[in-house]
Amino acid sequence: MTQDPILIAGGGPGGLAVALTLHQIGVPCIVFESVAEPRPLGVGINLQPNAVRELYDLGIGPDMLDNIGIQAREWALVGLNGNDVYSETRGLLAGYNWPQYAVHRGQLQMLLFAEVQKRLGANAIRLGHRVTGYRNDADGVTASVEGPDGEMIEVKGALLIAADGLHSAIRAQMYPDQPPPQWGGAIMWRGTSLGKPIRSGSSFVGLGTHRHRLVFYPISQPDPETGLSVINWIAERTFDNTQGWQGGDWTKSVQHADFLHHFDGWQYDWLDVPALLLGADTVYEYPMIDRDPVPTWRDGNVVLMGDAAHVMYPTGSNGASQAIVDARVLGAMVIKHGVTPAALDAFDTALCPEISKLVLRNRGAGPFGLLNMVDDRCGGTFDNIDDVISEAERLQFMAAYKSAAGFAIEKLNSAAPTIAPGAKVPVA
Repeated sequence: MTQDPILIAGGGPGGLAVALTLHQIGVPCIVFESVAEPRPLGVGINLQPNAVRELYDLGIGPDMLDNIGIQAREWALVGLNGNDVYSETRGLLAGYNWPQYAVHRGQLQMLLFAEVQKRLGANAIRLGHRVTGYRNDADGVTASVEGPDGEMIEVKGALLIAADGLHSAIRAQMYPDQPPPQWGGAIMWRGTSLGKPIRSGSSFVGLGTHRHRLVFYPISQPDPETGLSVINWIAERTFDNTQGWQGGDWTKSVQHADFLHHFDGWQYDWLDVPALLLGADTVYEYPMIDRDPVPTWRDGNVVLMGDAAHVMYPTGSNGASQAIVDARVLGAMVIKHGVTPAALDAFDTALCPEISKLVLRNRGAGPFGLLNMVDDRCGGTFDNIDDVISEAERLQFMAAYKSAAGFAIEKLNSAAPTIAPGAKVPVA
């Protein structure tokens, strides 16, 4: 096996999961992260059971995950007048062998960051270093890296894994004529507020219609004294997108007055939406964007993964989950094929076609497509959902999505580990 390490561009959850996986299977690697001083930034995300399974296999179990989030118990859709469209149990309660977690993305990143430093050493992550491009060589790859002072250096590696996100410089080199991120018209305002958990106490709730909704769920256990949890929320409205995104920044801090009027009158006996939104100290505005799928994620000794490969609408709550699964499948292919381009080709063949379909499925509303159907049939208000869409039709719709997203219960529970315990890459 070559002595050159595998190079990883990006120190987000996906890139750090790759580093932990490569260390687990005995392959040296270096992570280049553009941020000079990592901080727990971001908002809430969900880790689906297929990703939690992989984290457990990396030795990141409930003792760690319970400190940064909460196990989800329910997923529910509610119509405009507050009546249930659909609900189901999640995680262990649903029969999975692994839970689903709602966590703070930044805290997950810091947990993985600490584990990489602990297991691989402090020098395994080069902070303040951004991979700006690459050159395929006969015996590996050379990455162009910009250091903290702007100095450009070249780093030799066996392979290069691009986990550098939505605005990936590596993807831009691989596909120089790619169109800009695709915006379907939806704008999201995201924040966290203190509030009392509702329903199961750990429920993911989507309220409204596909084009005008609120999504919220707790990402912490209730405080023993106040009973309040940190509630992550996403308020969303769809607008005319014929002129493209005109908002400038892809993420920016906004005032409540900029968007709160879109949710006037959203008060129910179980939830006061304006009060929840006003409880956030800081609100961020994001356009809901993705990128058109590409025919392959691989170029010689370089491969894309995570958001660099398949940034998708967050409607399915599986962006971060898929990045973690990517890392583990990539590790499995390195075990099978060695630190070679063949491993990247096998990874690309295994995931690129199906996950590209998932990107387009999420663009079409993902599991929130049920709200589309209800909106089309009754405008989003109803007394009895069975009069609008039958239970059988609702169950069939959700089963199809779970299968596409890789967390159908029976298939996941019966699947062999992605990486067998103790598996290592053979030393040549």
